[in-house]
Amino acid sequence: MEPVAYIRTPFADKFGVPRQGNLAPHVLSEIVFAPPFRNPECVRGLENFSHLWLIWGFHCNDGAGWHPTVRPPRLGGNTRVGVFATRSPFRPNGLGLSVVKLVAVEEGPVLRVSGADMVDGTPIYDIKPYIPYADSLPEATGGFTEQPRHLLDVQVECELPTKPPTDWLEAMREVLAQDPRPAYQNDAERVYHIILKPYEVSFCVSDGVARVLAVRPQSS
Repeated sequence: MEPVAYIRTPFADKFGVPRQGNLAPHVLSEIVFAPPFRNPECVRGLENFSHLWLIWGFHCNDGAGWHPTVRPPRLGGNTRVGVFATRSPFRPNGLGLSVVKLVAVEEGPVLRVSGADMVDGTPIYDIKPYIPYADSLPEATGGFTEQPRHLLDVQVECELPTKPPTDWLEAMREVLAQDPRPAYQNDAERVYHIILKPYEVSFCVSDGVARVLAVRPQSS
Protein backbone atom coordinates (compact mmCIF):
# COMPACT_ATOMS: atom_id res chain seq x y z
CA MET A 1 0.00 0.00 0.00
CA GLU A 2 1.03 3.59 -0.50
CA PRO A 3 -0.30 6.55 1.49
CA VAL A 4 -2.93 8.65 -0.24
CA ALA A 5 -2.33 11.54 2.19
CA TYR A 6 -0.59 12.69 5.34
CA ILE A 7 -2.20 14.44 8.29
CA ARG A 8 -0.96 17.60 9.98
CA THR A 9 -1.86 17.61 13.66
CA PRO A 10 -0.66 19.56 16.72
CA PHE A 11 0.84 16.38 18.25
CA ALA A 12 4.61 16.22 17.76
CA ASP A 13 4.94 12.79 19.39
CA LYS A 14 2.82 9.95 20.72
CA PHE A 15 2.61 11.17 24.31
CA GLY A 16 -0.49 13.30 24.62
CA VAL A 17 -2.36 12.00 21.58
CA PRO A 18 -5.98 11.40 22.72
CA ARG A 19 -6.85 7.75 23.18
CA GLN A 20 -10.22 8.58 21.63
CA GLY A 21 -10.19 11.52 19.25
CA ASN A 22 -13.89 12.32 19.50
CA LEU A 23 -13.31 13.32 23.13
CA ALA A 24 -11.08 16.16 21.88
CA PRO A 25 -13.24 17.81 19.20
CA HIS A 26 -11.31 21.10 19.37
CA VAL A 27 -8.16 19.44 18.02
CA LEU A 28 -7.98 20.75 14.44
CA SER A 29 -5.96 19.03 11.73
CA GLU A 30 -5.38 19.09 7.98
CA ILE A 31 -5.22 16.16 5.57
CA VAL A 32 -2.86 16.90 2.69
CA PHE A 33 -3.01 14.57 -0.30
CA ALA A 34 0.05 13.02 -1.90
CA PRO A 35 0.54 12.82 -5.66
CA PRO A 36 -1.15 11.35 -7.68
CA PHE A 37 -4.14 11.72 -5.33
CA ARG A 38 -3.79 15.51 -5.11
CA ASN A 39 -6.68 15.88 -7.50
CA PRO A 40 -9.96 17.70 -6.75
CA GLU A 41 -11.82 14.96 -8.60
CA CYS A 42 -10.81 12.48 -5.86
CA VAL A 43 -12.90 14.33 -3.26
CA ARG A 44 -15.83 15.41 -5.42
CA GLY A 45 -19.01 15.10 -3.32
CA LEU A 46 -17.14 14.56 -0.05
CA GLU A 47 -18.34 17.95 1.25
CA ASN A 48 -21.83 16.47 1.58
CA PHE A 49 -20.71 14.20 4.43
CA SER A 50 -20.18 15.37 8.01
CA HIS A 51 -17.69 12.70 9.14
CA LEU A 52 -14.99 10.50 7.65
CA TRP A 53 -13.35 7.16 8.35
CA LEU A 54 -9.56 7.32 8.17
CA ILE A 55 -7.44 4.20 7.75
CA TRP A 56 -3.87 5.04 8.70
CA GLY A 57 -0.53 3.63 9.84
CA PHE A 58 1.21 3.62 13.23
CA HIS A 59 4.41 4.86 11.61
CA CYS A 60 6.07 5.69 14.95
CA ASN A 61 6.01 2.00 15.94
CA ASP A 62 8.29 0.68 13.20
CA GLY A 63 10.20 -2.30 14.54
CA ALA A 64 8.36 -2.32 17.87
CA GLY A 65 6.70 -5.68 17.22
CA TRP A 66 3.47 -6.95 18.72
CA HIS A 67 2.19 -9.44 21.32
CA PRO A 68 -0.90 -11.67 21.41
CA THR A 69 -2.10 -9.89 24.55
CA VAL A 70 -1.90 -6.26 25.70
CA ARG A 71 -2.79 -4.31 28.84
CA PRO A 72 -5.43 -1.65 28.04
CA PRO A 73 -5.22 1.62 30.01
CA ARG A 74 -8.97 1.41 30.63
CA LEU A 75 -8.32 -1.70 32.73
CA GLY A 76 -5.63 0.03 34.77
CA GLY A 77 -2.73 -1.39 32.79
CA ASN A 78 -2.70 -4.60 34.85
CA THR A 79 -5.17 -6.87 33.04
CA ARG A 80 -4.25 -8.58 29.77
CA VAL A 81 -6.68 -9.12 26.91
CA GLY A 82 -6.19 -10.25 23.33
CA VAL A 83 -4.68 -7.73 20.92
CA PHE A 84 -7.71 -8.08 18.64
CA ALA A 85 -9.99 -7.17 21.56
CA THR A 86 -8.26 -3.79 21.85
CA ARG A 87 -7.23 -0.77 19.82
CA SER A 88 -3.63 -1.06 20.90
CA PRO A 89 -1.19 0.65 18.50
CA PHE A 90 1.09 -2.42 18.61
CA ARG A 91 -0.64 -4.64 16.05
CA PRO A 92 0.47 -7.23 13.49
CA ASN A 93 -0.11 -4.84 10.58
CA GLY A 94 0.09 -1.50 12.36
CA LEU A 95 -3.16 -0.05 10.99
CA GLY A 96 -5.36 2.45 12.81
CA LEU A 97 -9.00 3.38 12.23
CA SER A 98 -10.50 6.73 13.27
CA VAL A 99 -13.64 8.78 12.75
CA VAL A 100 -13.11 12.52 12.32
CA LYS A 101 -15.46 15.41 11.65
CA LEU A 102 -15.08 17.04 8.25
CA VAL A 103 -14.86 20.80 8.80
CA ALA A 104 -14.11 21.91 5.24
CA VAL A 105 -12.83 20.82 1.85
CA GLU A 106 -10.29 23.43 0.76
CA GLU A 107 -8.29 24.10 -2.37
CA GLY A 108 -5.44 21.70 -2.95
CA PRO A 109 -7.42 19.67 -2.11
CA VAL A 110 -6.90 19.83 1.66
CA LEU A 111 -9.39 18.41 4.16
CA ARG A 112 -9.78 20.30 7.42
CA VAL A 113 -10.96 17.92 10.14
CA SER A 114 -11.47 17.90 13.90
CA GLY A 115 -11.08 15.18 16.50
CA ALA A 116 -8.06 13.40 15.00
CA ASP A 117 -6.02 11.13 17.30
CA MET A 118 -2.81 10.91 15.27
CA VAL A 119 0.77 12.12 15.45
CA ASP A 120 1.74 14.87 13.03
CA GLY A 121 2.81 13.35 9.71
CA THR A 122 0.86 10.10 10.07
CA PRO A 123 0.32 8.40 6.68
CA ILE A 124 -3.29 7.87 5.67
CA TYR A 125 -3.98 4.87 3.45
CA ASP A 126 -7.66 5.41 2.75
CA ILE A 127 -10.51 7.83 3.38
CA LYS A 128 -14.15 6.77 3.38
CA PRO A 129 -17.35 8.67 4.19
CA TYR A 130 -19.04 7.86 7.49
CA ILE A 131 -22.56 6.64 6.69
CA PRO A 132 -24.88 6.99 9.71
CA TYR A 133 -27.53 4.44 8.77
CA ALA A 134 -24.91 1.71 8.32
CA ASP A 135 -22.10 2.77 10.64
CA SER A 136 -24.04 3.85 13.73
CA LEU A 137 -25.33 0.80 15.61
CA PRO A 138 -27.13 1.78 18.85
CA GLU A 139 -27.49 -1.86 19.92
CA ALA A 140 -23.74 -2.51 19.81
CA THR A 141 -21.96 -3.48 23.03
CA GLY A 142 -18.57 -2.14 24.06
CA GLY A 143 -16.98 -4.87 26.18
CA PHE A 144 -14.55 -3.61 28.81
CA THR A 145 -14.78 -0.07 27.38
CA GLU A 146 -18.26 0.26 28.90
CA GLN A 147 -16.75 0.63 32.34
CA PRO A 148 -17.28 4.15 33.73
CA ARG A 149 -14.89 6.62 32.16
CA HIS A 150 -13.32 9.07 34.58
CA LEU A 151 -12.15 12.32 33.02
CA LEU A 152 -9.78 14.57 34.91
CA ASP A 153 -10.64 18.09 35.93
CA VAL A 154 -8.17 20.52 34.38
CA GLN A 155 -6.89 23.55 36.26
CA VAL A 156 -4.55 26.10 34.69
CA GLU A 157 -2.23 27.30 37.47
CA CYS A 158 0.16 29.40 35.39
CA GLU A 159 0.20 32.51 33.30
CA LEU A 160 0.06 31.99 29.56
CA PRO A 161 2.97 33.48 27.56
CA THR A 162 0.56 34.84 24.98
CA LYS A 163 -3.15 34.48 24.55
CA PRO A 164 -3.63 31.17 22.72
CA PRO A 165 -6.63 30.78 20.43
CA THR A 166 -9.78 29.61 22.18
CA ASP A 167 -9.76 26.36 20.17
CA TRP A 168 -6.22 25.62 21.39
CA LEU A 169 -7.18 26.16 25.04
CA GLU A 170 -10.21 23.91 24.68
CA ALA A 171 -8.12 21.29 22.90
CA MET A 172 -5.57 21.35 25.73
CA ARG A 173 -8.30 20.83 28.31
CA GLU A 174 -9.82 17.96 26.31
CA VAL A 175 -6.45 16.24 25.84
CA LEU A 176 -5.45 16.49 29.50
CA ALA A 177 -8.90 15.46 30.73
CA GLN A 178 -8.33 12.04 29.12
CA ASP A 179 -5.19 11.59 31.26
CA PRO A 180 -2.38 10.92 28.78
CA ARG A 181 -0.14 9.33 31.43
CA PRO A 182 0.71 5.62 31.16
CA ALA A 183 -1.78 3.61 33.21
CA TYR A 184 0.92 2.32 35.56
CA GLN A 185 2.15 5.79 36.55
CA ASN A 186 0.40 7.55 39.41
CA ASP A 187 3.07 9.76 40.95
CA ALA A 188 1.42 13.00 42.09
CA GLU A 189 4.79 14.77 42.18
CA ARG A 190 5.92 13.85 38.69
CA VAL A 191 5.77 16.57 36.06
CA TYR A 192 4.81 15.51 32.53
CA HIS A 193 5.28 17.39 29.29
CA ILE A 194 3.28 17.21 26.07
CA ILE A 195 3.70 19.08 22.81
CA LEU A 196 0.46 20.55 21.55
CA LYS A 197 1.71 22.79 18.76
CA PRO A 198 2.71 25.54 18.97
CA TYR A 199 3.17 25.15 22.76
CA GLU A 200 4.71 22.75 25.26
CA VAL A 201 2.50 22.04 28.27
CA SER A 202 3.83 20.91 31.66
CA PHE A 203 1.39 19.31 34.08
CA CYS A 204 0.99 16.97 37.01
CA VAL A 205 -1.97 14.91 38.21
CA SER A 206 -3.28 14.37 41.73
CA ASP A 207 -6.69 13.59 43.22
CA GLY A 208 -8.39 13.51 39.83
CA VAL A 209 -7.09 16.93 38.79
CA ALA A 210 -4.62 17.75 36.01
CA ARG A 211 -2.77 20.88 37.11
CA VAL A 212 -1.20 22.87 34.28
CA LEU A 213 2.07 24.23 35.64
CA ALA A 214 3.53 25.90 32.57
CA VAL A 215 2.69 26.71 28.96
CA ARG A 216 5.60 27.86 26.84
CA PRO A 217 6.31 28.14 23.11
CA GLN A 218 7.46 24.86 21.62
CA SER A 219 11.24 24.73 21.33
CA SER A 220 12.59 24.24 17.83
